Amino acid sequence: MFDSTLDIEHVFGHRPSVVGARVRRRRAFVATVVMLLSLALPVASRAVAGGGGPSTTPYVVQAGDTLWSIAARQAPGKDPRPIVDSIVRTNAVDPGTLVPGQELQLPA
Repeated sequence: MFDSTLDIEHVFGHRPSVVGARVRRRRAFVATVVMLLSLALPVASRAVAGGGGPSTTPYVVQAGDTLWSIAARQAPGKDPRPIVDSIVRTNAVDPGTLVPGQELQLPA
């Protein structure tokens, strides 16, 4: 009675397979690679093209200068905070460690 040849794993000629899991993993891998390339391509192209960022002008720090005073002189009448941030990013400098004679690159 229980010796039936009917196998519930192969009902109607359907064979379960793990091809779907393999395809999902492959699609996830390809999507990850495409995303990483799309993020890295603009950075690499700017590096190859020679920067492409805003131009800078050199400035030698004078006694009593602060990043705020330098930024205020750079763009009189405007908010100096974005310029201070740009100077800090461009020069990788800590605002409290300016030394007279130090050369900074200011945004043009």
